[in-house]
Amino acid sequence: MPQLALSVAAIAAPPNIVVLVADDWGFGDIGALGSEISTPHIDSLARRGVTFSNFHVASTCSPTRAMLLTGADHHRVGVGNMPESMPAQHEGRPGYEGVLSDQAVTLATQLKDQGYHTYITGKWHLGKTPDKLPGRRGFERSFIQADSGSDNWENRTYMLLYDKAYWFEGEREATLPKDFYSSKFVVDKAIEYMSAQGDNKPFFTYIGFQANHIPIQAPKEFVDAYQGKYDAGWPALRQARHDSAVRLGLFPGQAEMATMQRGLDWNALDADERRLQSRRMEVYAGMAQAADFHIGRLISHLKKTGQFDNTVFVFLSDNGPDPADPLSIAASKYWVRANYRTDGPDLGAKGTFSANGPRWASAIAAPWSGFKYFASEGGVRVPLIIAGATGALTDKRSNAFTTVKDIMPTLLDLAGVAAHGATYQGAPAVTMDGRSMVPLLTGRADAIYRPDEPVGYELAGSASLHKGNYKLVKNIAPVGDGQWRLYDMAKDPGETQDLREELPALFTSMQADYAEYAKNNNVLPIPEGFDLHDAGLRYAVHHFFLPKLRAALPALLAGLALLVGGVWWLRRRRAQARPA
Repeated sequence: MPQLALSVAAIAAPPNIVVLVADDWGFGDIGALGSEISTPHIDSLARRGVTFSNFHVASTCSPTRAMLLTGADHHRVGVGNMPESMPAQHEGRPGYEGVLSDQAVTLATQLKDQGYHTYITGKWHLGKTPDKLPGRRGFERSFIQADSGSDNWENRTYMLLYDKAYWFEGEREATLPKDFYSSKFVVDKAIEYMSAQGDNKPFFTYIGFQANHIPIQAPKEFVDAYQGKYDAGWPALRQARHDSAVRLGLFPGQAEMATMQRGLDWNALDADERRLQSRRMEVYAGMAQAADFHIGRLISHLKKTGQFDNTVFVFLSDNGPDPADPLSIAASKYWVRANYRTDGPDLGAKGTFSANGPRWASAIAAPWSGFKYFASEGGVRVPLIIAGATGALTDKRSNAFTTVKDIMPTLLDLAGVAAHGATYQGAPAVTMDGRSMVPLLTGRADAIYRPDEPVGYELAGSASLHKGNYKLVKNIAPVGDGQWRLYDMAKDPGETQDLREELPALFTSMQADYAEYAKNNNVLPIPEGFDLHDAGLRYAVHHFFLPKLRAALPALLAGLALLVGGVWWLRRRRAQARPA
């Protein structure tokens, strides 16, 4: 049975805080929530705290990170959408700057002002001009990857979206070590920063893993541990994860699970294709286990230095599993194959490129519907563990509805820091929307949102509103048709039984609630015909092709000048050689 530890007031000193942000992990990717993937170190944190099974984030990375660091809706702090998926009509509009607003007070800023050391390593994705890097947002030391991702083995971009990989230490572009592997490196750097502080002040350390963002890559010893594990294909994995969720009481046994998105008959694949596809999933599992291994190294360091017992740990994923497969998109397929190997027994190694595709993503997201980019639970319902020096219950699971906006007020509460208001140090500030989860951590409450309290969300045209047990949701193509639907999440968390005709009054009132949310948060309507792939292609033109063209232009002009000069010289020589 869970045991109640010290009360928050009884914590002797302000706790250290370590936030671990995984990238594109599905709800069932950790052992504590039923995964077949080995995550013993993350599971050990779950045993020391509370695992939240009804926790919601944005369906893509930078909006989640903006809410995590500010406690406010992403539209209110400048990240209404990722720059990489922004409609042209939204660019530069208020709330859609694509970088963190100057009026957003970050968790790092508040903790630093209260005497904390503040460090960040790994993925940032909230701006890469000098005024938008972590050093200007409250972080004392930083070594970050500024965009949505990069190669995990070397310093190069992973897609046509960027002209290069942007790594920064402080405000200077940085080089990477020869033995670089992303999960190892971000932990190494965090340990380096924490080891060098030289005083007894508490620290806030934020580690943004690239695991498991594409390109999915991992050391061979981790990948090979899963050899043959996924040979039955994505239907078997989706069913197995559903069954685990039912067994653990995370999904009602009588509830229906949604049909797999964009399904393909596994048995219709030939043997070679099945082998390649199962190897892709082996690499995915290996990458997650590698991240867990390096989290274990961090835990060991904190134990050796006597910091472990007074450290609060937060582990979460930024969104659900990624359905993208660049090899299925004409614009990127040839570039990927020109720069990477995409099959073979060493898939996952340096120089190789792997991705989930929609079918593995659907299986990883089980028992929920959907995946990254969309407002169905598979895209926004992810693992959250809060553990350690919280004065909290241990080895407990909470099914209370919570959001990523609740993390900052929770950590401020645990640190004994008052939440800021509409001004901060004399300047206008965006106030927090989130609620402290400390009542859930300590067992004083079983909910932080009232049953009649609406909680809205929107990103790139897909949107939802939770109110008590009910969820109003719409998704854009290709997952949805842009129409609102209504589900009873207590009975139907798989989002299979639309109740809009059965409960018309509730359906109408929740639409009104959503309209109020959209108005208050300056949510812009998505343009008709908006397509995520087209938005990504447009971003690639501006941030990959045009920079490459500008960089090559002097050489092209010089070559053209030489060509023109050469032709002129040859014609002149011929003219001189003609008899008078």
